[in-house]
Amino acid sequence: MNDAKYIGLDVHQGTISAVVLDSAGHLLMESILETKAATILQLLHGLSGSLHVTFEEGTCAAWLHDLLQPHVMKVVVCDPRKNALLKSGNKNDRIDARKLADLLRSGLLSPVYHGENGVRVLKELGRSYLTLTRDTTRVMNRLKALYRSWAIPCAGQRVYAPRYRSEWLAKITEPGVRRRAEIYYQQLDALRSLREQVRRDLLAEGRRHSAMKLLRQIPSIGPIRAVLLIALMQTPHRFRTKRQLWAYCGLALKTSASGEYQIVEGRLKRSKKFVAIRGLNVNHNHDLKNIFKGAATRAAAVPGPFQDFHAALVARGMKPTMARLTLARKIAAITLIVWKKGVGFDAEYLKQQAA
Repeated sequence: MNDAKYIGLDVHQGTISAVVLDSAGHLLMESILETKAATILQLLHGLSGSLHVTFEEGTCAAWLHDLLQPHVMKVVVCDPRKNALLKSGNKNDRIDARKLADLLRSGLLSPVYHGENGVRVLKELGRSYLTLTRDTTRVMNRLKALYRSWAIPCAGQRVYAPRYRSEWLAKITEPGVRRRAEIYYQQLDALRSLREQVRRDLLAEGRRHSAMKLLRQIPSIGPIRAVLLIALMQTPHRFRTKRQLWAYCGLALKTSASGEYQIVEGRLKRSKKFVAIRGLNVNHNHDLKNIFKGAATRAAAVPGPFQDFHAALVARGMKPTMARLTLARKIAAITLIVWKKGVGFDAEYLKQQAA
């Protein structure tokens, strides 16, 4: 496409560095824009031809993607952790924007998914719920850390219960430390109340999505896990195979190999060297990984087809930790089958190899 133009944007809170290249990679324009919708659209409207735009995932990525999509042919929100070219050589905003435009022109960018506007409300509620859950856990950990720092044993959940609160506070003899514990308790109560409110809103919004009923049929996928799966994944069709989902969830095995082939008697043969497994992939969605790992832990403890599957793996000599990982991968694959095909859960899916 001779009329194609490739625009790289290096986005910051106040300004955006923009670089425009033609299809041959020649520089057409450089500009510094204010991070405002009107200024950005003014730049695009001044360009002719088919426009391809890229910028890195960041704080403004969702807003900028929705703003640009109706005005250009293609928007690519790229993963900054995979843009190794930006780390080499001199670095400034203009150079970064030029490199982004060049990588877009060459088709070398790894896109980050932005697309399902129909689940925007659910996505934001899911983020709020997960954030409040993490904040609640932090305050609970701080409370126990405070008691332990004064050699007060505090195992179990009783230390958090309102009915026993005065009893626990009485164990702290130092007034300043006691006041600190009271503040933590007040913070914990506020977070729990807000989290419960967001939980109700999240479940109410989740019932508007047909996938909720499908995912609830999968053992160990309760209402919260089901609604969070919809909020985080948005659509199953973004994953062509189960292995793509595994990689996104941090359940894919990362391997490393070198010297795979050798010449034997004039013929090319594959080397018999052992492929070293380095572990699970690091770059992933941590919330989705926690959902599937939690579902596997729950399923392994509750009678049903998943527990039988887990027990069979352990009986064959697999370590319990690896058996839970295998079960988590299987639950993820079944989730993809049920959601993508719109079918109910069937225990026979445990025997299938393809998702």
